Amino acid sequence: MREGGSLAETLESRLAQWSGRTGIRVEIWALPSSDAPAPIARAVLAVLDDALANVERHSGAGTVSIAVTVGRGGLRMTVSDHGQGFNLGPTGPGIDRMRAAFAAVGGTVSVNSVLGEGTTVTGVVPRRGDRER
Repeated sequence: MREGGSLAETLESRLAQWSGRTGIRVEIWALPSSDAPAPIARAVLAVLDDALANVERHSGAGTVSIAVTVGRGGLRMTVSDHGQGFNLGPTGPGIDRMRAAFAAVGGTVSVNSVLGEGTTVTGVVPRRGDRER
């Protein structure tokens, strides 16, 4: 994260830079109104970087939609494109890295893809109290 910047500010900046570099439009559906703990924020940024790299390299999409929210239940992140999609088979290193980043902070990442319709990466990190039940 940027020095002194919130997760929302850092996300906005990264998304603007990525869109400017790739020419792929970014729709921001939601950004967190409250900050997440630093380890979780770092995991979000790592997963975002991998998900966007996959959009750029593989999807053929002209637009990607992003939502990151922090609430009473924890953090939820969605990266969705309307690109070419792919058959979900054995995972590659990018998906493995995304899952490992969220697992390290007690969360999970799921990937759903439909050929010809696109791919959605969803990451969830429940609040600590929710994980201890």
